[in-house]
Amino acid sequence: LYWVQAAEECLEKGISVCRDGVNYRKIGKKISKLAYFYGYHVVERFVGHGIGTMLHSEPLILHHANENSGRMVEGQTFTIEPILIMDKAECVTWENGWTTVTDDGSWAAQFEHTVLVTRTGVEILTKH
Repeated sequence: LYWVQAAEECLEKGISVCRDGVNYRKIGKKISKLAYFYGYHVVERFVGHGIGTMLHSEPLILHHANENSGRMVEGQTFTIEPILIMDKAECVTWENGWTTVTDDGSWAAQFEHTVLVTRTGVEILTKH
């Protein structure tokens, strides 16, 4: 179950960089650096997303190292939801259009939060 703990820690590291004016790419760099340190891979196919009048909206939050542009803005809400896998497996989506598994049956772990960007940091909106 260590990869599950690593996935949760990756989420926390991604959240820790959020604040007004910070590049979105810092989230992916923090998450992927920690995942690779632990020997896991970040699933690049799935991303976090903005929360607004539509559930899945801009910005797209990449959980892997990237050089995309764009900065966080105070008052913005989005999800951070990294998925870690043990091997570099591919993801396969079932016919129901929702359920996704690794093609080799290897384990995966995901944690997710919705955050609100503030001037000085971030507020986690989905904390239990």
